[in-house]
Amino acid sequence: MILSGFSQLGVRCIVPASMVDGGEKNGVLLEVRDLRTYFGPDPDPIRAVDGVSFTVRASETVALVGESGCGKSITALSLARLVPEPPGRYASGQVLFQGRDVLQMARPALEDLRGRRISYVFQEPANSLNPVFRVGNQIAEALRLHRSDVPVRAEVVRLMRLVGLPEPEQRMQAYPHELSGGMQQRVMIAMALACHPSLLVADEPTTALDVTIQAQILELLAELQRQLGMAVLLITHNLGLVADVAHWVNVMYAGRIVESGAVGRVLGAPRHPYARGLLEAVPRLEGAAGRLRGIPGTVPNPARLPAGCKFHPRCPACRDRCRAEEPGWEAVADDQQVKCHFWREL
Repeated sequence: MILSGFSQLGVRCIVPASMVDGGEKNGVLLEVRDLRTYFGPDPDPIRAVDGVSFTVRASETVALVGESGCGKSITALSLARLVPEPPGRYASGQVLFQGRDVLQMARPALEDLRGRRISYVFQEPANSLNPVFRVGNQIAEALRLHRSDVPVRAEVVRLMRLVGLPEPEQRMQAYPHELSGGMQQRVMIAMALACHPSLLVADEPTTALDVTIQAQILELLAELQRQLGMAVLLITHNLGLVADVAHWVNVMYAGRIVESGAVGRVLGAPRHPYARGLLEAVPRLEGAAGRLRGIPGTVPNPARLPAGCKFHPRCPACRDRCRAEEPGWEAVADDQQVKCHFWREL
């Protein structure tokens, strides 16, 4: 891996070597086009995801960043069509995975996709694991479903060893409550990797863990990605994590992506007032001490979104045009774009 300083956050930015040594030539693995995932009937649905587009390339780490309630997790679940229908519905758009539209897949193709080609690691591992089954059996379930040709017990042991669980022959007999939070998350990662997925969706994978264990889990994910060559979509509100592991970041607000670009570009010089506000709320290890600056207000209710730019009620630079007209994409550079009428002035 190549490490480059990222002094603005007081952390280091880890960039996989594949992204430097020709990694940009990797083909597109996932392409999301104008995805709209709504809840409830027209004419006034809850617009949880409203026109989201982004791309993930093979072996790449892409981050989706924003406050709680901005639509990150619903976007993640939509990639494998995991939002229950009803109450949810995919109003429009495409989720192209390896060239096939997930939203148009028949049930057998979806079952093959889930777990085998796209896997998930969720936050709160204690809530994701079944408390009445031994962890070895839970890892084995995916193997029996998708890889019936492998010796199950031996593969479970190999996976547990791969994710750094000590004494896997004994640990596989444990129930979730008998493991620490870090070990539970390692079990979740072993389950996600059981079928060698092309894309790992990590939805706030370190939220419930203490800082030391967070670092271990992130280091583990980076090492496994390098070994297995999979792509990672990291869902988080923590910009420090983004600086650590991602190469591309999409900043999401009120069901929309408002800024997108290379990590160095967006975190080094954010152009959208919301992205700038998120960055200013991050504690720094360098520079003068002082109070953190928060973003006033809260994410709007997706059932009652404001007119114009959805961020304008909280934006310190709001003008009349922002209240009346929703901005479109504007290119800041080849590897950065933003939705803001006045980004040049800001």
